[in-house]
Amino acid sequence: MNRLYYGDNLDILREHIPDESVDLVYLDPPFNSNRSYNVLFKEAGGKGATASPQAQITAFDDSWHWTHSAEDALQEIVTTAQPHVVEMINAIVSFVGRNDVTAYLVMMTVRLIELHRVLKPTGSICLHCDPTASHYLKVLMDSIFGPQNFRNEIIWQRTNAKGLAFTRFASNHDVILRYTKGDTWLWNPQYTAHDPEYVRKFYRYTEPETGRRYQLDNLVNPNPDRPNLTYEFLGVTRIWRWTRERMQAAYDTGLVAQSRPGSVPRMKRYLDEQEGTPVGDTWTDIRPAQGNEALGYPTQKPLALLERIIQASSNPGDLVLDPFCGCGTTVCAAQKLGRQWMGIDITHLAIALMRQRLDDMFGEAVEYEVVGQPADLAGAQALALQDRHQFEWWALSLIKARPAQDRKKGADQGMDGLIYFVDEAKAKAKRIVIQVKSGHVQSSYIRDLRAVVEREKAAMGFLISLEIPSKPMLTEALSAGYYHSPGWGKDYPRLQIRTIEQLLAGQWFEFPQANVTLAQAEKVKEEGEQGELF
Repeated sequence: MNRLYYGDNLDILREHIPDESVDLVYLDPPFNSNRSYNVLFKEAGGKGATASPQAQITAFDDSWHWTHSAEDALQEIVTTAQPHVVEMINAIVSFVGRNDVTAYLVMMTVRLIELHRVLKPTGSICLHCDPTASHYLKVLMDSIFGPQNFRNEIIWQRTNAKGLAFTRFASNHDVILRYTKGDTWLWNPQYTAHDPEYVRKFYRYTEPETGRRYQLDNLVNPNPDRPNLTYEFLGVTRIWRWTRERMQAAYDTGLVAQSRPGSVPRMKRYLDEQEGTPVGDTWTDIRPAQGNEALGYPTQKPLALLERIIQASSNPGDLVLDPFCGCGTTVCAAQKLGRQWMGIDITHLAIALMRQRLDDMFGEAVEYEVVGQPADLAGAQALALQDRHQFEWWALSLIKARPAQDRKKGADQGMDGLIYFVDEAKAKAKRIVIQVKSGHVQSSYIRDLRAVVEREKAAMGFLISLEIPSKPMLTEALSAGYYHSPGWGKDYPRLQIRTIEQLLAGQWFEFPQANVTLAQAEKVKEEGEQGELF
């Protein structure tokens, strides 16, 4: 079963992923850039993303600090890891010091040890990073996977050189470190189409009857000491590459050509039988995610990048794992190419975006399980006690709403979430204001919600409650009247209340079901095939 896991990937790896069960690991961990990355939600009904405060939510802080957690992780490495790993991490900490960089490296080390454990003996791992950390991470990968199992340092040119080039060369590439677990591994060579100039220069001939392009290749054997291959053919005596029988058969089928009597026969090599140009370790042919593919998630990688990695190091049916899953590019590429997959992320916002993306791209064709998110009322209550912010994101994901405002920017102004829907053709999308309550609820909350709906000129207001609402609350909601939908020709209660238990049971809010809140990923037309490059 394909799975999405919510939680710390270290805990998930240790508790859920068996030894030697994964064929390919791809990870794109935070780079320790000391930045906060925001999800940019596309303006409903518009083109592209907006940078307004109402439209972006902090997805994660790409910052690591030397705290008790880092010290505990270092102590765990020192007491449990292989001696050469201990020596390496101690040397790095001694050289660099106890700071943000070593906190990042220590946290990565404990996770890389677990990823080594879960890889099959024939498995591969691809670690995506940038040049600020790649040298440290390569040393760690050498100590954990062994320098003899280093296979590639792949350079991905993610953009053209631009900006910040006044004092240095512009930075425009990422690094992908590829290692295998052992000395035998699965490998499928990858090719790109031949360069048109190469085709024009070397495949100069075209068969009139078939339209197939070909070049004429040498049939003379470079080894002079082959008397058994020395014979006359079409009036020419040479030491040939093939036996007389094979040469005659090839000639009879049209694979051997002689340009004129007395000239040396040559073999036709057809362009459409060649695999293309082998892909090297510098990738300049894959653009960043853009257009319909770009969902606004920070550091989103393009599907074509993951498709190439997955095609090269796994076969259909193999298991692909991404422990820093983000918006789910890896799991979507794996699903598209017929692989099994597992993705892990530590925020409910990321899990919600992944679920939406999978549903958009594959519909009912994709089957997966979500582990770690509440499945019943007791689980929801536990999440609310543990982290009310994550509870809010999870509750909003149940109705495919998006957070209304970044909590780091201050008060929520009475809006926890938003839904946009289309009511009439070519009309501007309308809004539904959502509040989420994980504690005691009372009638005043409905009056407050009504005031927010009026202030924001929203069509409706929804309240998601962990507790059962009182009768006065239901009466207060009914007193707000109805929203009439001209596009759907129907009336909907302007203020509505649903409990978490009701939502889990499939009792949804009522509104025109033309939800355009989240950017939609392009639907996959045919699974099992890699997408085109530019």
